[in-house]
Amino acid sequence: MTVTWGDLLTVSPLIALTLAAVAVMLAAAFFRSHALALGITLGGLAAAFGTLFVAASRAERDVTPLVRMDAYALLFIGLLAAAAAVVVLFSWGYLDRFRVHPEEYYVLLLTATLGGATLAASTHFASFFLGLEILSVSLYGLIVYAVYRDEAVEAAVKYLVLAGATSAFLVFGMALVYAQTGTMTAAGVSDLVAGLGDDVVATIGLVMLLVGIGFKLAVVPFHMWTPDVYEGAPAPVTAYVATVSKGAVFALLLRFLLPVSSDQGSTVFLALTAVAIASMVAGNLLALRQDNVKRILAYSSIAHLGYLLVAFLATGERAGLAVGFYLIAYFATTLAAFGVVTVLSPPDRDADRIDDYRGLGSRRPVPAAVFTVVLLSLAGMPLTMGFIGKFVIVTAGSGAALWAMVIVLVATSTIGLYYYTRLIVAMYVRRRDEAGPAATPLPAAPGGTLGVSVLGVLTLFLLVFGVYPQPLLRLVEHAVSVLPWP
Repeated sequence: MTVTWGDLLTVSPLIALTLAAVAVMLAAAFFRSHALALGITLGGLAAAFGTLFVAASRAERDVTPLVRMDAYALLFIGLLAAAAAVVVLFSWGYLDRFRVHPEEYYVLLLTATLGGATLAASTHFASFFLGLEILSVSLYGLIVYAVYRDEAVEAAVKYLVLAGATSAFLVFGMALVYAQTGTMTAAGVSDLVAGLGDDVVATIGLVMLLVGIGFKLAVVPFHMWTPDVYEGAPAPVTAYVATVSKGAVFALLLRFLLPVSSDQGSTVFLALTAVAIASMVAGNLLALRQDNVKRILAYSSIAHLGYLLVAFLATGERAGLAVGFYLIAYFATTLAAFGVVTVLSPPDRDADRIDDYRGLGSRRPVPAAVFTVVLLSLAGMPLTMGFIGKFVIVTAGSGAALWAMVIVLVATSTIGLYYYTRLIVAMYVRRRDEAGPAATPLPAAPGGTLGVSVLGVLTLFLLVFGVYPQPLLRLVEHAVSVLPWP
């Protein structure tokens, strides 16, 4: 199949990300300049975001059988590019404290975003696997970028070993599905899911695919790597793993396995139901026992992916609306949460101990206020995007009569209030007997002004669309309407 200039315009967001990564790499070969690498990276992400409008103006959206640049793909590519830009801005001051050159960090960040964007537009097993591996290999380097920290090396090794094993599951699952159906396209997989009956081999293939996807999403029982990787990775990288990596895989899941919700008695539906319930319960209960802020947010993210699975298993465009809106809310809150950790982190470690946050309301009132809003949004409190997100998920789940999952969602969200409130109390209430090194205020981090400004924008985003979500809901509704809903 011949690729035309029109096809190149259609995939111009992917080309912009590729060229940006190459440009940063070439610039680093001649000029070791952190500012130059940052500028090229932000320029490349802005170009990728701008070319979304070029791609949207194209009538032909299929570029070979591998990629479809429809409104759904463009929405998620824009979301991934915006999230990557936020991570880049948080990384500016943070990387100045590294004892390694920062330029390669931006190359890895751009290639990871390219992999995620490929996943969002993928309609074939080949582009699925290619995008996933580009994303995963880049994450190996990002997680261990602070190579002089033992915890970063440990986190990267754990992620490498487990990601390699799950990639084997993915490839073998693809082989089994292809052997039984002769198809490697998203449409073919959707037809297989819709008509799945007693075909044992095809069922095993789909289950193996779900094992690989479940690892990337960090849902139970594939979640054990999450707290260790979140704790060991640099704070901006943790923000990236928690948002861009998971969001890209969830976008792919919705495109490939859309008909799962049409048969609530199927093996795949029941398996995903069990995973969703287990993720909501385990994520919230395990977070109760943590004293490390990054580990609390790690287990919280497991629970939030369980909430997203409830929306995924609902039926109709209402389910797609719930998934899209909640993912945007999750991106904003998670980026802001780890952004606070990044801004407060001293040169030698990340600010991930609860003691680091005691009395923060009086010492650093702006980050404390931001973190408060973020935690309330994660808990699903009114006037935040988190509340609207959970409301649309409950609406979608109730409309599909998924009462067991809806009840578990509401009950576990109540449990989550405890550990979110615990962090808020730590910021504004400090016991008199907590003197000593653990309670010593953290020094101001370099680049903190830029980070605080980005935090302010994210907080405003959470509050504005928490009060008036209609424009964002309409945007998401338009994007998900292009999917072939059963």
